[in-house]
Amino acid sequence: MRNQKKIPLPLSLSIPHDMPMSTLARILHHTFRFPMRSAISLSMAIVCTLLVLVLPGVTMQFIDVIIKQHRPDLILQTAAIGIGAIFLRQLLFSLRTYYNNILELKLTHEVRRELYDKLQRLPVKWFDTNQSGEIMSRVADDVPTMDRVIVEGVDQAIASVLQFIVVIGYMVYHSWQLTLVTLIPLPFIGLITTWWARRAEPKWRESSEASAALHSLLHDNLAGIRQIKAYTVEPESLDHFDNASQIVGEKHMNVMRGQAVIWPSVSFIAESGIILMVAFGSWWVLNGKLSEGVPMAFLVAWGFLFDPISRINTLSQTFTRGIVAAKRVFAIIDTPDEINLTEGLRPDPFRGEVRFENVSFSYAENAPTIHEVSLHAAPGQTIALVGPTGAGKSTILNLLTRFYEADHGTIYLDEKPITELSKEWLRDHTGYVTQESFLFNTTIRENLRLAKKDASDEEIWAALEAANAASFIRESSEGLDTVAGERGIRFSGGEKQRLSIARALLKNPPLLLLDEATSALDNETERLVQSALENLRQDRTCFVIAHRLSTVRKADCIFVLKHGKIEESGTHEQLLALDGIYAQLAQNSLK
Repeated sequence: MRNQKKIPLPLSLSIPHDMPMSTLARILHHTFRFPMRSAISLSMAIVCTLLVLVLPGVTMQFIDVIIKQHRPDLILQTAAIGIGAIFLRQLLFSLRTYYNNILELKLTHEVRRELYDKLQRLPVKWFDTNQSGEIMSRVADDVPTMDRVIVEGVDQAIASVLQFIVVIGYMVYHSWQLTLVTLIPLPFIGLITTWWARRAEPKWRESSEASAALHSLLHDNLAGIRQIKAYTVEPESLDHFDNASQIVGEKHMNVMRGQAVIWPSVSFIAESGIILMVAFGSWWVLNGKLSEGVPMAFLVAWGFLFDPISRINTLSQTFTRGIVAAKRVFAIIDTPDEINLTEGLRPDPFRGEVRFENVSFSYAENAPTIHEVSLHAAPGQTIALVGPTGAGKSTILNLLTRFYEADHGTIYLDEKPITELSKEWLRDHTGYVTQESFLFNTTIRENLRLAKKDASDEEIWAALEAANAASFIRESSEGLDTVAGERGIRFSGGEKQRLSIARALLKNPPLLLLDEATSALDNETERLVQSALENLRQDRTCFVIAHRLSTVRKADCIFVLKHGKIEESGTHEQLLALDGIYAQLAQNSLK
């Protein structure tokens, strides 16, 4: 197959000059995971390279021996050798292609797995500043593009350099003068390809970034398709997508325009070398300095020496795009892990005492979300957090689960600084029901088993009953095998919230965090779930956020927040007697 011939040029001609070799070394390091497959592929490449010498040798044999010496008895033998070498070379090439495809699939799988594992170990704050669509683009597109550098780029380049050396050696053996003439185009080709490689990398980087932006926009629009339809902004959405798609095309064409000039120029220079070689070879044959078979053998060898120049375009793109993709992938892999994810203290038993001492935190600089917050929850107490939107209530829970780290102050669990605890242990002992109930696109059984991997169906049904969620699951013909759909689309907001509560009930944690856990429930369902939550809150520490003050009336202590500060604290009756912010909230809730 001609489109898989190798490039007989030094590898440096196809690598951007400003590319750090550490990036290429890291890409190559992945091949060490499969040393046997890599060795087999390289061995077949070496044999294929040596077999290319048979064809020019057979050509010279036909002209200088069979024709010139009139040896028809050698025709069949010589032809059989030539055809046999071609057959063996193509057979090995086919096997090598098969092995390389398997290697690429395995490499892509391993790197994607490593990247996904890394994503799970990154802090939540990292995801606040990186769009989901761009992250998906790196996992889905950048990883295979990076691996092409190994399977298509490096593999071909190594074989090409080897082929270059072998063919040049063959030519020099027969005529070093004609070899020099044959190589006249090489320096010019090297200068052009090196110059283009330097200019192409930033262009490919811009193209890759534009594609990631398009993926991000598509992800957002598909996730928000109901909002787009509800507000009838389909034309505006199409315009945004159209603009992003046009930018991708423009950035890609910036590369294509250069290639439309560069690679025809390279082909012109290379093919002009044929004329020079034939002209000088003919002159030396006429002057008796060469046999007639040498120029013909060189003409055949030229195909193995310079024909792969037509592949420089593909190889250069492979390296340039692969390095750009690798930098984007390694940028994630090199991001520091979430600290104390697995390492740290794992207290046993965990009593559930929580204490905040002068804790401050801000999502952005110079804009504190909570400021100098101090509170205490004794083991088994229920603590309620109330206040207007943006007061910092959910932030306190985020700090308690260590999704974010406090800027100042200290949080203690059982008198141990929370920063000394393993996050994995902390979250294993915490049940968290958020106001944005999330269900994965899998069965109800698998969604609830996130809380307890070995939970039996009986335990799952018990949790569903306690959360008043069993009835609508039983109504489904598939029962626990009902697939929730993307983001739980098959269920209403209230049903999703009850399923999330069931998941927390199944986990049965010593520390329970409820962030507007009953906000999407009607009054009757709320009453039933509240009863289940009251049972769940027994003998465990619970933090509750609720706008409905009926949810927090029985809390052991209520903290009222405003502008990130605790303004009032006490029981329901004590706060009403203060006639302050809480009393005003209570009065508003009755309207």
